[in-house]
Amino acid sequence: MATLTADMKTFIENNLAWITTVDKDGNLDLGPKMSMFVLDDNHLAYHERTAGQHYRNLQDGSPLVIAVANLAEKKGYRFRGTVTLHTDDDIYDAQVKVAEEKGTKKPAAIPVLEITEIQDCVLSSCYRPVWREFSFRKSGRF
Repeated sequence: MATLTADMKTFIENNLAWITTVDKDGNLDLGPKMSMFVLDDNHLAYHERTAGQHYRNLQDGSPLVIAVANLAEKKGYRFRGTVTLHTDDDIYDAQVKVAEEKGTKKPAAIPVLEITEIQDCVLSSCYRPVWREFSFRKSGRF
């Protein structure tokens, strides 16, 4: 299990998170999650409000990848791990109360990622210019 640092927690709280899941046919689904929060030192979670494709993918056993980035700072993190869907327990009940306090839609579930891998995107290829890569591949110079 990987552990979040205090700096990572602050970064997550102050930047938009994006998640990716995969459907049964292997199609990726990418979307922002404004409700992402740090549950504890080893877990990230969010309010699954729409019960849409991401939720169906997770119910079908899709892996969950969470990315949080800040383009101006050229900094970000990618988180991988094991996801558990909470729909009828203390975690869910506590987050329903949070949604009520914030005036947001009641979540259908609270997906919780037990973090097993943290990738620092500054030190990786997360910021590789994709448009350049595409144009080089197309021209055969890549």
